[in-house]
Amino acid sequence: MSRTMLVAAAVAMGTMVLPMQAGAEYNPAVQVRYDALGNLVEGPGAHAYSSSAPSYTPIPREVVSFDASYGKGTIVVKTSERRLYLVLGDGKALKYGIGVGRPGFAWAGAHSVTRKAEWPGWTPPPEMRRRQPHLPAYMSGGPENPLGARAMYIGSTYYRIHGSNEPWTIGQAVSSGCFRMTNDDVTDLYERVKVGARVVVIN
Repeated sequence: MSRTMLVAAAVAMGTMVLPMQAGAEYNPAVQVRYDALGNLVEGPGAHAYSSSAPSYTPIPREVVSFDASYGKGTIVVKTSERRLYLVLGDGKALKYGIGVGRPGFAWAGAHSVTRKAEWPGWTPPPEMRRRQPHLPAYMSGGPENPLGARAMYIGSTYYRIHGSNEPWTIGQAVSSGCFRMTNDDVTDLYERVKVGARVVVIN
């Protein structure tokens, strides 16, 4: 039986050439799914692992004191902390837990939110498909889509701030450069952020 799989890891930047390790994957044809560590959690042979989602403690979002030099509405991602801050003004920010790029896929820079989408579809970039030819050309939005419930597109890059169907990976370095959040948190952020908002990523 073919084991063609759909990678549920976040989309890597097109210029990256480093080989990708096994990530979270889903095969709708045979109902096989892997967690972010490559463990089989659904499908033939899954009895060796728990059939339920791994246990995890959600990272609560909270209002915290923050650098007042950033303008209200700015998104500041601190990769080393694995946290995202939405600046509220008056020296305050709303802090969210996020998943970040694994070693070799971290990046830094300043861009802006260029697009927002609800239950976005996923189009793996050509460079990613050359490295992993089993990937689909396109995957429709929905509960199994690795981009989750919402996505905010960063500049002209392949990177996004997006939801996830693997909330237990939040707070970890497992993505290919995108910033993943729980679907609840990304929906909250989505409603607060406007297209054009500044995004600052700090390693």
